[in-house]
Amino acid sequence: MINAEAINSMADKTLRLILGDQLNYNHSWFEKTDHSITYLMMEIRTETDYAAHHIQKTAGFFAAMRQFSHFLKSKKHHCIYLKINDKGNLQSFEANLSFLTARDHYNRFEYQLPDEYRVDLILRNFTSQLAIPFKVYDTEHFLSTREELGKFFEGSKTFLMESFYRAIRKKHRIFMSGDAPMTGQWNYDQENRKKLPKNHRPPAPLVFSNDVSDIVETILQTDIKTIGLIEKNNFIWPINRDQSLELLAYFTRECLPLFGSYQDAMLPGEWSLYHSRLSFSLNTKMISPSEVIQAALTAWQEKPGRIAFNQLEGFVRQIIGWREYMRGIYWLKMPQYASLNFFNHSAKLPDWFWTGRTKMNCLKEALTQSLASAYAHHIQRLMITGNFALLAGTDPDEVDKWYLGIYIDALDWVEITNTRGMSQFADAGIVGTKPYVSSAAYIDKMSHYCGTCFYNKAKKTGHKACPFNSLYWNFYDKHESKLAHNPRIGMIYKLWHKMKPEDKTALLEQADYYLKNINSL
Repeated sequence: MINAEAINSMADKTLRLILGDQLNYNHSWFEKTDHSITYLMMEIRTETDYAAHHIQKTAGFFAAMRQFSHFLKSKKHHCIYLKINDKGNLQSFEANLSFLTARDHYNRFEYQLPDEYRVDLILRNFTSQLAIPFKVYDTEHFLSTREELGKFFEGSKTFLMESFYRAIRKKHRIFMSGDAPMTGQWNYDQENRKKLPKNHRPPAPLVFSNDVSDIVETILQTDIKTIGLIEKNNFIWPINRDQSLELLAYFTRECLPLFGSYQDAMLPGEWSLYHSRLSFSLNTKMISPSEVIQAALTAWQEKPGRIAFNQLEGFVRQIIGWREYMRGIYWLKMPQYASLNFFNHSAKLPDWFWTGRTKMNCLKEALTQSLASAYAHHIQRLMITGNFALLAGTDPDEVDKWYLGIYIDALDWVEITNTRGMSQFADAGIVGTKPYVSSAAYIDKMSHYCGTCFYNKAKKTGHKACPFNSLYWNFYDKHESKLAHNPRIGMIYKLWHKMKPEDKTALLEQADYYLKNINSL
């Protein structure tokens, strides 16, 4: 006779892994209930510990994952969920998968394509040694494949985002009339660089009051290293699809009408402005780029008099332009991309990047906001924190770790191309056509930070001279051999060469003093 255990071991049994950033409620996997399939989700130390994450990021991922497991169970799917403090949790993908596959006699393993090279390598190595059949599925989320950008730019020495953006618009017929943009213009970036009027007040951001106190207590009890602050009874970020859709609806109703105009603006005390703050929902796949674009398009169509096209295009360009482009660059250039350091920078980040305690008002605002909310918008990241890190000669590894840890939406595929590439120019121009550095002039142009700062935005040298001013010229002087032939910054070197020798010396000495006393700025 064949006993029950033997019969069970012979039955068709599939184990499907769902990663923490694969919370796609509409994935085809979940259209039908199949009792031969078990879904596995896990909170593990290898994911919490590869960087010091913001406590809101760790709590947010755990909360969203747990909500997703509840969704699966409500649809009658069989789901195993391993919490970080479960006694049977072996704390890595490989260990948990190996144990469960053997214990429960699974004879098939399936997973979705990871978005991070690190995790992709782990699962490829795991399946290469697996004794049972396996299959890999698409996440059914992005508008382009991993390989699409590489094929698009095949044979080209440059990877211009605008070209790929236009290709994606054509492919998906977004705002198109035949092969031409329906308005006759592809890009409205020139109309989207306005400073907020002095007494202007944006709408209050929509935030949630999720109770994640049990998760926070577990994080503390298990000694997971985190940074930043959290209100554990009032977690502000969406943790499921319904909340994500609510945030999307709020954005299209209240923020989209002025998003484009003020997408680069910065204002003290205002952390959200007109930004959607949908990146966490998108990057965990609780909502898709397609439905985000459709919601924005519908809002524009319903109220064309209230929402000008430049507002819509500026938002859509972030979703189908930069987001898809950065992912394509990531899969084209990894793993080598993670070690690029064009300027050979080696400095440490200032201590106040973890406290916000600096006399530079722009950095104080951006850093304290990041520590408090695990969020800063793209210009704060690029032209405040990233700008300073580059001017200070910071090691790109240091910058990567900080950005990857502090922001709730930071996953390797989107963080490293933005940080090491766009922000730090460590890739020598693969992503950006020039280093994104500035003096105080740009910061004052796009923000209201400078007016109340300890430092004087107009002073280049001397007491209370804004550090950005001398560090800016020091950067270009130091790297002239690498940058002088860049056609986008030739004018800067013409200005530098025209300066009086004594003025140049004063600027370099001022910068040297600031760099040697960087933790006191």
